[in-house]
Amino acid sequence: MSTIATHGYRRVRDHFEPQDIDPQEQRRLRGQLEQIDYTAFLANREVLSQVLGRAGADSFQKLATLTAVARARWAGEALRLAESGSPVTPDQTARLTAHRMAYEELAEAYEALRRMVERGYLNLNPNPGAEAG
Repeated sequence: MSTIATHGYRRVRDHFEPQDIDPQEQRRLRGQLEQIDYTAFLANREVLSQVLGRAGADSFQKLATLTAVARARWAGEALRLAESGSPVTPDQTARLTAHRMAYEELAEAYEALRRMVERGYLNLNPNPGAEAG
């Protein structure tokens, strides 16, 4: 079983992999699984391109900037709390948590979009001014 580490959680891949079947049956099973994976690829590509259109480098830059700002706000809030020298109140904790969650959500969205481009589900638009979505 393999594990995929992401920013906020760990996803476990639980694919059954039979070990004690003959080679011909293994090839047949692999062929079926490849067909399932290809079907999922086509579905992802169709749905994501309809919903998101084409992503452009400027969209990724804007998302990266937004993510960096969220990270800076989270870290800045933590430093302000530390520098105050006072015990952290529930309201301050809630504000710090909100900043962290905003950063983590944006970082996860960036990674998800990057994977979509990497896997061919989403086309990267080479023309910066011609984005759809």
